[in-house]
Formats: sequence, C-alpha cells, structure tokens
Amino acid sequence: MTRLPNAAAQQAAGGNGMKRRNIVMVLFTLPVVILYSIFFLLPMLLGVYYSMTNWTGINPNYKFIGLDNYIKVLQDNRFYEAIFFNFKYTFFLVIGTVVLSLLIALALNQLKRSTTAFRSIYFIPAVLSLVTVGLIWNELYLRAFPVIGKALGIEALSTSVLANPSLAMYGILIVNLWQGCAVPTVLFIAGLQSVPADLYEAATIDGANAWQKFRKITVPFLIPILTMVVITSVKGGLTIFDYIKAMTDGGPAQATEAIGILIYRHAMSEGKFAQSVAESMILFVIVAIVSFITIKLTSNKQVGGDE
Repeated sequence: MTRLPNAAAQQAAGGNGMKRRNIVMVLFTLPVVILYSIFFLLPMLLGVYYSMTNWTGINPNYKFIGLDNYIKVLQDNRFYEAIFFNFKYTFFLVIGTVVLSLLIALALNQLKRSTTAFRSIYFIPAVLSLVTVGLIWNELYLRAFPVIGKALGIEALSTSVLANPSLAMYGILIVNLWQGCAVPTVLFIAGLQSVPADLYEAATIDGANAWQKFRKITVPFLIPILTMVVITSVKGGLTIFDYIKAMTDGGPAQATEAIGILIYRHAMSEGKFAQSVAESMILFVIVAIVSFITIKLTSNKQVGGDE
C-alpha cells in the first residue's frame, strides 16, 4: 500500500479540517439566515408584490395593478406634507442627539468619582418603552407643565404644547431627545476613552489649545461612532411612530402626521393597505439613500481614511 509523503498527508488533513470547520460555521449561521429570510426578506418581497395590487387588507379578491399605487402616492400632497415633517423632524433630531450626547459624554468623561452612577442615571431612559415614555410625558405636558407655566406667568407653558400646532413637533422632539441620547452618550464615552493620551500630550507640547485638540484629535477618532449615531438618528427620525401615536396621534390638525402615522392610517383606518405598502417601500428607499450618503460623507473623515 502506497503511503503519501508527510507533507501531502498534512495538507490533506488540513483540507479536511477546513471543510469540517466551514460546515460547522454554515450550521451555526443557518438559523440566523432562516430567521432573517422569514422575518425580513420574505415580508419585504411580499410587500413589493402587495404594493402593486389593489388589496384593501381585508377583501380576498384583489388584482395586480402595476405601479398605479406608486403613481397615486407621488401625486398625493398629504404624502409630501408627511415627508416634509419627517425631514424637518429628522434634522432637529440629528443635530440635537449629536450635540447633547457629545456634550454629556465630554462632561462624564471628565468625572473622576461616581462615574458609574452618573452613567447609569443617564442610561435609564434607554431601557423604557417608547410608548410608556410617550404616555408619561403626555401627562406631564397636559397636567404638570401648564400649572408651572401659569405659576411663573409663562404663556407658552400655560397650556399643553401638544395642543399647539406650532409647538407640538418640538414637544415630541424633546421627549425623543430625552430618551434617545442615552445610547449615543455611552458610545461617545467609549470613543473618548479610546483616544491615545499620547496624542493629547504631544499636541499640548506643540502649543495646541483645547478646541484644536478636540477638532484635530478627538473628532477623527469619533467619526465611526458619529456615523453610527447619525445613521440611527436619521432612521429614527424618518420612521418615527411610537412617540407620535402615544402623544398626539398625528394632531393637532395633522400638524404631527409623520409618514409612519400616514401609513398606519391608510392601512388600518382608510382601507388603503396596498397604497400604504407602496408608501413604506418609498420610505425604505429614502432611508437607504440618506444612510448611504451619510456613510460616504463621513467614511473619509475618520482616522486612517483617505483624504
């Protein structure tokens, strides 16, 4: 019986080991792939199909109508008003989340004592349900703040801001920032602690002031985290639903009717299920495009990126 040389035998054994390792890896990832396909890919494909029908969501008899729903959505002024609200809300949400989270992170990063306690306190809102937070703040806006406003003689606070079409969006925004800054703050703290202290020492020796060190050293190291925070804030702003549903339900006078609320109403209240799915598909494309642009704009700004 002919024996393989040692090198050939080792190579064959290594090849068999690699195959077994690959099989094990596939078996471990298979449940995730199956769940992802069932709960994301399949509903998305079904959504694309239903968006091209005239299904009301109840009637079993429906037919394929092509792109008619998309054309109808793009000709609907109510859809454009909802999209404009979402973009306006998203702009303030992104700016507020980045600025407030970064300021809180910088402050907490300077603490020498009780850092764990303070970080825990700031993280508490993140573990609360969005609907629960919305209902709690709705009661504060309705009962607590008007009493304080009347006592202090502040007319703007004497009534619920959620009943004012001009202020309702900002009332919801405050609640969103109160809860939404928790996770970004923790991420920014982790990013700040990853910056090498040697760089700050070298910059100090070169005569750099605090702003120059922040702009030239801290910010480049925070770009990956900043990108993630911006993308998640954009996604949260463009798909906001829970806060509005719990606090204003799109009112007053449709002043806070975001695209998520409009999709919900078309599907559940107005019998336009297929049209609502078409609106969802358009929203998906908008979120994807905005996220892609954000990544492209920030990918070359981080440490090690191409200028």
